[in-house]
Amino acid sequence: MGLSAAAQFSLWETEDTDPTPRTEPSATTTAPASHRPRARRRPTPPTDVPVAATDPQADSAVPAAENAEAAGRPEMMPTLPISAPPGTTTPPASAPAGAGRGETATTVAAIAEPGNAVGTSPDDTAETDTEDVAAESISPVSRYDGPEARTRAPETTEPDTVDVEPENDTAAAQFGPSTAPGERASAHGYLAAPMPAHVDEWERRLLADPDLLGDIAFAIGRPFHVMYPARVGGNIAAFREVFAAAGIDGAIYFGKKANKAGCVVRACAEHGAGADVASIGELSSALAQGIRGEDLMVTGPAKSDRLLWLAARHGALIAVDEPDELNRLVTGGIAARVLLRVRPPGSDSRFGMTDAELDHAVAGTQLVPIRLEGFSFHLSGYEPVPRSELAASLIERCLRARDYGHPASTISLGGGFGVDYVPADAWVRFTADGGPHWFHGGKRFDSYYPYHCPTPGALMLAAVLTHGGLAKQLRDNNIRPAIEPGRALLDRVGSTVFRVQGAKTRIAQDISYQLLTVDGTSLSLSEQWFASEYLPDPVPWPSRPGPVTGTVVGAATCLESDMLSWRRIPLPRPAVPGDLLVYPNTAGYQMDSNESAFHELPIPPKVVLHDAPDGRLRWTLDAG
Repeated sequence: MGLSAAAQFSLWETEDTDPTPRTEPSATTTAPASHRPRARRRPTPPTDVPVAATDPQADSAVPAAENAEAAGRPEMMPTLPISAPPGTTTPPASAPAGAGRGETATTVAAIAEPGNAVGTSPDDTAETDTEDVAAESISPVSRYDGPEARTRAPETTEPDTVDVEPENDTAAAQFGPSTAPGERASAHGYLAAPMPAHVDEWERRLLADPDLLGDIAFAIGRPFHVMYPARVGGNIAAFREVFAAAGIDGAIYFGKKANKAGCVVRACAEHGAGADVASIGELSSALAQGIRGEDLMVTGPAKSDRLLWLAARHGALIAVDEPDELNRLVTGGIAARVLLRVRPPGSDSRFGMTDAELDHAVAGTQLVPIRLEGFSFHLSGYEPVPRSELAASLIERCLRARDYGHPASTISLGGGFGVDYVPADAWVRFTADGGPHWFHGGKRFDSYYPYHCPTPGALMLAAVLTHGGLAKQLRDNNIRPAIEPGRALLDRVGSTVFRVQGAKTRIAQDISYQLLTVDGTSLSLSEQWFASEYLPDPVPWPSRPGPVTGTVVGAATCLESDMLSWRRIPLPRPAVPGDLLVYPNTAGYQMDSNESAFHELPIPPKVVLHDAPDGRLRWTLDAG
């Protein structure tokens, strides 16, 4: 069983090592980590938190899950060996030894990541503020496109199928036995390699239930999102354990822009987290779901006078983006708690203040009745070192602000805590071998979200606090760190469900595959916002035996470009009209960023799952 994030933090701090390979950040992206030593007593970090038990009923639903849980590894949605799709002369693949029940051979290709365990499993993606800045110290294989790091698409031509000997049993299970004498279905063929998503216990229960998903679909009558807010509490707890292990009372603000569901904000309120909001609508919704005013952080550029007034009335912490915004608070005589948002060194971002603007604001005596509580920043990408070093540089700013009489005891590190959607081997295979030959019509994308993250969520926070002794610097100077995760608190909290309403056969490299049409649009899977594609494989429901079938998924609109999945996904069986397709782990940004009633199609509602006393799942519609 792997160590929890909190336990790993204690280990890293004791050994003064980083959990990830160190890369020297560019001098233009982070400021030096110098600070004025001001000692205070260090709290004693608690011991590791025990790992939660796995639900035995869920294990009985998917037998392959038991071994993965016993090994302390994250699970994936089940995948099957690849065989030829219908309409070919290629004989179907045989099931490997030790396959699952009945005629369906299931394999769980779990990847053991350091520290993964129930309760601190890979979470939050990877969320960053939509105003985030590109950090230039990221690996050269990535670029920044909008708020988050995108991995460049592999540059490949369209080769024919070639011999590829699998390196281990996992590869053999995923690519299957030879499809013809002397050949193997490979990453270079027409059929994409599988990208099975890590799966949570509630998802196993939902997919294994013979009736629940079908009953919900019948009642809703259109696409819908499924939410399990109890998982939010576990994600919050994982971050809180890392803060506790570091001897720090850190603040957690849910980045509300990542999902509009009221049940998520309610779960945050119930577990002591606040909310990061950027509009009157988000602020009002958070208050309605139980977030107290003092637990709100108001972010975003050039806020309206109405938003500033309302935030101050409720005692919210306001992250001031520009000098004019600060001046409007001062001249209006509004007593407000504020952070000053810092523009990262060397950045061309339109957000945040320059060093000169910050110096002027801090030195000014005209700030009364403003209470300057500290500083904030946002960095794009998922590298812990730039965040740690920029935070360390802001300790000195807090100390200088105190010399002018300001309390300056908070530094917000923003969001951008990664989410681990798929196992490492699937992501490596995709980035190495994927290309237009895996996509309908030879479709090309320039970049993809990094769907595998080796230090996600709370593990990334531990890495940030460990690097350069940041946690000790914060403790010694009585500074409280705050974080604003969005995607990371939504890791494995929700899925999106479509009904298949049509199926066609298409040909690629003389081999047939399915082109499905579902009853919704790609606007409910918002990766198209980045001219990209959501890669974790959808799961067909109900489960039935059948040959693995290459499948692409189109939307119910008149737009040629409206495709939910251009990639030829190896579904475990052919889909037929009436089946459901469940896209996993979509709560973070996928559900809400681009929803539209195009064609007057209704926007998918959110269905909230609750645990019944008898172990069943019950559902209601979200009240948010």
